[in-house]
Amino acid sequence: MSDSLPFRVMLRMEISPGRGAEFERVWQEVGHGIAAHPGNLCQSLARSADEDDVYYVVTDWVDAPSFHRFEHSEEHVENRRRLAPFRRGGEMRLSQTVCLLPGERAQ
Repeated sequence: MSDSLPFRVMLRMEISPGRGAEFERVWQEVGHGIAAHPGNLCQSLARSADEDDVYYVVTDWVDAPSFHRFEHSEEHVENRRRLAPFRRGGEMRLSQTVCLLPGERAQ
């Protein structure tokens, strides 16, 4: 495993019916702040293609300690507060990337 590969956080978020567009708008506002964190490499938001009102958030971090510093920050508490009205469930998974193979178009 290379130390240069990202630490990845994957969230599955169940959003209250009819609140998707508003959730997406607020998530982007929150996301800009996360992107400014020095340990954050990138993040994405995806809407499920086969489950109504389900979204997936993937964030890549320089390393686990960088993510955990953010996770325990006041900024993260505020982000959770702003997104809480939209959420009705979900789960988080943490992982260490072990291999990253860029596709043809990424080169």
